[in-house]
Amino acid sequence: MESKCVSKKKHCISEESLSATGFCYTLSLINGKYKMTILYTLMRFGTVRFNEMKKYIGEISYKTLSVNLKELEADQLIHREEYPQIPPKVEYSLTERGKSLIPILDMMCDWGEKNRL
Repeated sequence: MESKCVSKKKHCISEESLSATGFCYTLSLINGKYKMTILYTLMRFGTVRFNEMKKYIGEISYKTLSVNLKELEADQLIHREEYPQIPPKVEYSLTERGKSLIPILDMMCDWGEKNRL
C-alpha cells in the first residue's frame, strides 16, 4: 500500500493531531462566544470595571461575563484587581500574556474593516 506522505517536508494528516498544535492550544484559551469580545474590550479601553464591561458588551448575562472573566484570569490572560471598599470595586486589565494577543486582535479588526459585506 502506498503511503499518503510522500515527503518529510509535507505534513501528513494521518500522522498528526490537531490537539497537538499551537492553534488548538490558542483556541482552547480564547474559544467561546464572549472571550474574544472581552479581550478586545480590555485591549481598547485598558482597565475596565465589571459593570462597564457588561454595559459595553450588552447582550451578555452577569453570570456568563463572570464565568468568562474567571476563565481568562485562570489562563493568565487578564488580571483582576479587587478593592476592599463599599460598594465593591473590581477592575480587569490584560496581563502581559494577554497583551501578546493584541497583534492578533488588531489583525482581526483590520480584516473585519476591509472585508465587511
